[in-house]
Amino acid sequence: MKRSTKRRLRQGGLYAVLAAVVVLLAVTIDWQKVHDNFWASGLGGNWHDLIVTGVKNTAVYTAVAFALGLALALLLALMKLSDVVVYRWIATAYIELFRGLPALVTILFMAFAVPIAFQWRPPGGTAGAGVVGLVLVAGAYMAETLRAGLQAVPKGQAEAARSLGMGPARTLIHIVIPQAFRIIIPPLTNEFVLLIKDTSLLSIVGATVGQRELTNVTRDFMSSGPTAGTGTSLAQAALLYLIITLPLTRLVAWLEKRQQRAR
Repeated sequence: MKRSTKRRLRQGGLYAVLAAVVVLLAVTIDWQKVHDNFWASGLGGNWHDLIVTGVKNTAVYTAVAFALGLALALLLALMKLSDVVVYRWIATAYIELFRGLPALVTILFMAFAVPIAFQWRPPGGTAGAGVVGLVLVAGAYMAETLRAGLQAVPKGQAEAARSLGMGPARTLIHIVIPQAFRIIIPPLTNEFVLLIKDTSLLSIVGATVGQRELTNVTRDFMSSGPTAGTGTSLAQAALLYLIITLPLTRLVAWLEKRQQRAR
């Protein structure tokens, strides 16, 4: 039997298995219960609060955490590449600490433990303190990405700039950092996507009505309102998260392919 024929038969068998699994699921699932629990009242009237409050605050928290985390990450990356040994130790210790701790532990620590210990009133209350926790975690992860990007810039670029009379700081700002950012755009975009999902952890620390992010709004609808006691609002939140993150993940894939072609 020809190899191409064997391949077609194998593929046909795999398709048949997949079709059998789909049919089995379609027959065994109680679609009425699915409708009642995840599609109650045609997904209900929760969209306004989910989008206007939940999605908006999720976007704000993500943008703030990403911007501040990126600034912190750049500082840590430069410290880790510094000639000063103490700076390298501090940066390494920070990165290892906050990459080793679960993000939820860091958020809870900043929202409750630090304010109690230091009598600190975080801006924005516990939600604001939770965002600070996200900044600390995001900074640790992005620092390693930035460090790799800075080290990927050919040393000849910096040497050429120095030979033209540019100082170390000017060379770093105008030559090295811009090229490093072009290299690390795909992983930074991926980190942004992860940060969007990590904002859901803020739901554990509580927030005022106007500060709730998407998961927090969802939890409120699951306990009260026309769709209480069902997973309808959870299905809505999942759909909104996918609408936000899927285009970004496709953008990451496109940027990675473009970067590979450029090489």
